[in-house]
Amino acid sequence: MPRKSPSHLQRDLAPIHPHAAAVSPRCDPEPVRTFGTFTGDLQRLAAWFEQCRVTTVALESTGVYWIPLYEILTQRGFAMVVVNAREVKQVPGRKTDVCDAQWLQRLHEYGLLRASFQPQGEIATLRSYLRQRERLLEAAAAHIQHMQKALTQMNLQLHHVVADITGQTGLRIIRALVAGERDPDRLAALRDGRCKTPLATLRAALVGNDREEHVFALAQALELYEVYQTKVAACDERIAAVLERLQAQSPPPAVPLPPPRRAQPQAHEPAVPVRAALHAILGVDLTQIDGISPSLALKLVSECGPDLAAWPSAQHFTSWLGLAPHNKISGGKVLSSRTRRSGSRVAALLRLAAGAIGRTQTALGAFYRRLAARVGKVKAITATARKIAVLVYNTLRHGMAYADPGAAYYEERYRQRMLSNLRRRAKSLGYVLEKAELASTELVVS
Repeated sequence: MPRKSPSHLQRDLAPIHPHAAAVSPRCDPEPVRTFGTFTGDLQRLAAWFEQCRVTTVALESTGVYWIPLYEILTQRGFAMVVVNAREVKQVPGRKTDVCDAQWLQRLHEYGLLRASFQPQGEIATLRSYLRQRERLLEAAAAHIQHMQKALTQMNLQLHHVVADITGQTGLRIIRALVAGERDPDRLAALRDGRCKTPLATLRAALVGNDREEHVFALAQALELYEVYQTKVAACDERIAAVLERLQAQSPPPAVPLPPPRRAQPQAHEPAVPVRAALHAILGVDLTQIDGISPSLALKLVSECGPDLAAWPSAQHFTSWLGLAPHNKISGGKVLSSRTRRSGSRVAALLRLAAGAIGRTQTALGAFYRRLAARVGKVKAITATARKIAVLVYNTLRHGMAYADPGAAYYEERYRQRMLSNLRRRAKSLGYVLEKAELASTELVVS
């Protein structure tokens, strides 16, 4: 068969997006232009696209530099396609900005690019606030370490006898130390009633060797920690406002909110009735799934949307998360089936939930422990995270109501599955598998 020339191939392949940011020389004598990055330059770029009747634009996601252009073009009504940089690599040896732009445009014109998921409207706003809140908590954690270092330098072993120095007992004592109190009896008397540390142990840990420079470092670390807590509270107010707007846009749920599965809130949860708000928005309660706390459910919704309509099936969703096997096949032989590396925040959150589930007496916990004993904890965490992702998808997409059958149910199903496999293998070899009756033995003691 004669080989076709590139021009013949181009004629055979029909364009899918004929107005994909390609400017014809008949429309403009200068079809390739370079624009600056100031807002005025981006506005002129959008106006030029409108003048040339461009309707859709493909944009390569590099760092955060694509966000201003994406937002401006979206506000002007363009259909935006944000693509992963690794999927649009240029041919080696021809790496220039113009070649990259022309290659990206050509791929988009013929529908060869897959758009990355981008939440829209209030969900995008909610995601921004939650990510900002997470950054604030990470910064505050550094100042907790600074407080612990200053206490160690003063030989005050508070962080060794109190589970959390940012709890009621810890903060009361640290504030008193910064204010100049050194009497261990008075400091120990600030213990909260829920603190389980004996009073004598706490008093002994509060006898230290204070120096001016260490107290100064402790005071500054405490002040910075409290500043970040104030900023986190401001984020919580914005999150509550977004959730209220989303509730106003959503129909009332068909079923009432079920009772909570966890009595006490987890650390660093937003000071917002998240569970009730999400139930009003989604119509289902994600926290009924093992491992899904209200704060985790809120992050999942902000990162993936309220209905997961962007993914046709649970398999597509788990593949997007990087939790499904990524098969590499050549010549009919599977070269690798490892999960691909992914920087997905959702996948990282689900893996954390899977690790916590392994310590629970639930069906998912039994699954994790059974798999960890066979293939190791790393693969067991990924497999359990995928199961949680499937449950989340079915709950949001199809309204499934999850009820944990328990660890005993899973173990019995596993036992029946093993017996079925043994019967099938015995039958293939010409044998019949029968249950052995164990004779009971009696021990007589005279």
